[in-house]
Parts: sequence; C-alpha cells; structure tokens
Amino acid sequence: MKPARFVHLTPTSVAEAVALLNEYAPDARVLAGGQSLVPLMNFRLSRPSHLIDLNRIPDLAYVRENSNHLTIGAMTRERTIETSNLVRYSVPLLHEATSYIGHLPIRSRGTIGGSIANADPAAEYPAVMLALDGEMVLQSVRGKRQVPATKFFNGVLSTVLEQDELLAEIVVPKTLPGIGSAFVEIARRLGDFALVGIAAQITLSGENITNVQLSACGVGPGPVRLSTAEHEILECGLDETSIKSAAKIAADEVEPENDLHATADYRRRLTAVLTRQALLKAQERSLGNQDG
Repeated sequence: MKPARFVHLTPTSVAEAVALLNEYAPDARVLAGGQSLVPLMNFRLSRPSHLIDLNRIPDLAYVRENSNHLTIGAMTRERTIETSNLVRYSVPLLHEATSYIGHLPIRSRGTIGGSIANADPAAEYPAVMLALDGEMVLQSVRGKRQVPATKFFNGVLSTVLEQDELLAEIVVPKTLPGIGSAFVEIARRLGDFALVGIAAQITLSGENITNVQLSACGVGPGPVRLSTAEHEILECGLDETSIKSAAKIAADEVEPENDLHATADYRRRLTAVLTRQALLKAQERSLGNQDG
C-alpha cells in the first residue's frame, strides 16, 4: 500500500514547526517516530495534505535534570530513555515501563512524545504519565501551555492537543526517598501491546503509607487512574487484606471491551492480579528506598 499524495516538510527548529502547523492545520500531521502514523497513511486511513517531520529538530531530543523533576524532549527516543541512568535512578517507573514497549527496533525509532500524543489505550507511557502526575508542555505560535496528565487524555487516540499545537516537552517528578514504584503487564506475545498494564507508585514514611498512585492501560478508552483503589490503600494501609481489597476495587473501576485478544471479564481479572503484584513490588522497593 502507498499513502495518498502529501507534502513532506522538514523544519529544523520548534519555531518553524509550529509556524508550519499554524499555516497548514487542520490538514497537517506531525511525524515523530512514525510507528503509528505511517501504517495509517499507507492504508489511507490518514490522509494529511502536509506531513511536518520533527526528526531534524535537535532541540526536541534531551533528558535534563532539575531540582525535583526531569524534563524530556518529545523527540527523545524510547531507547534513549531505556539506556539512561539518569532516568533509571531519577524516575524508575518510567524506565521500567519503557522496557515493555515493543521490540528493540521499535524503541530505537519510537519517541516518548509520539507515544503520548498518539494516546493508544494500550500504550505504556500514557498510563505512566497518569501515575507519575506528569505534565505535558504544548507549544504553538500563541506560546506554551502546561497540561497535567489528568487533563491531557480525552479518550481513544484523543488528547487536548489543538490542531496547531505541538507536544514539545514532558515533565516528570523525580523519585524521592521513601518512594517505590513498579510497572507490570501481560501481553499475548513479547512486544505486543498489553492486554492489561498497571503502573504503581507508593510513598512510605517508615512503614506508614502517605501516598499511592495507580493507573492502568489496556482496560478503557484511554489510560485509567485507579483512584478508588488508591483511596482504599490510603484509608486501610498496606497489608495483604487491603491490597487484596484494592485489587478487587481496581477491577471494578476499569471498563474494558471484548476484542479479538481477550474478553472484558478476563481483562478485569488481570487488572486485579496485576494491581496486587504492582503494589507488592512497589512496597518492597519503597522499603528499600528509605533514608538512612
């Protein structure tokens, strides 16, 4: 299959890219890693008149450390995140989730911004952004705006990005002492999208839990924040009984659909199993990440 005719544009700066978006929206599309967009174009399910290729903009690829967070350029390759010791030790949840993405060639080409902007319900990064309370920096000719993950995702392959806006940067808080995290998922085959994925991050003071962040992928129209399960853990503490209860609640919170890969009921049961696994693993890591 071949894509419909389009004009290929190659800006070399962010300012040039957003100017082109402003000129050609709504018929323009942004090309990052191209893992999702190119197949859609080849099947003519997407027919942009102009393709704005971000691969020649060096200012969009970086991982930078600030006092309490990391900033990551939207064109940073997933493989870069996977091999970054700065990400490994500063935001281990993001690092761990990256290892579940596709296969090595996919991670070598795919970008964090492309995955987040594409907002596939089964993708790992959108769920991780929810669990981390990450923020997305959006840029247009009108300037920049910073949108929290809780307000960024709208549904299946949908975000609050305006047609003339570019996802330029991702901001994620650094992991502090007392915080432990875990990402677990089940897929039919290695490298496939997850049937269910769970991101968990907990904060302990001694053995007392002070915060918990849970999210899921593959079980709804977008990433799902498991807020009721979080509340259960905060109210009842972190023991075998409360974890089992929170896992059951998480299964009730999600809204999966039947498809060729799994039934909705199976995905709910997986949600409970993986929520328990993620919480136990995050608890163990949190205890090992205490001050002193």
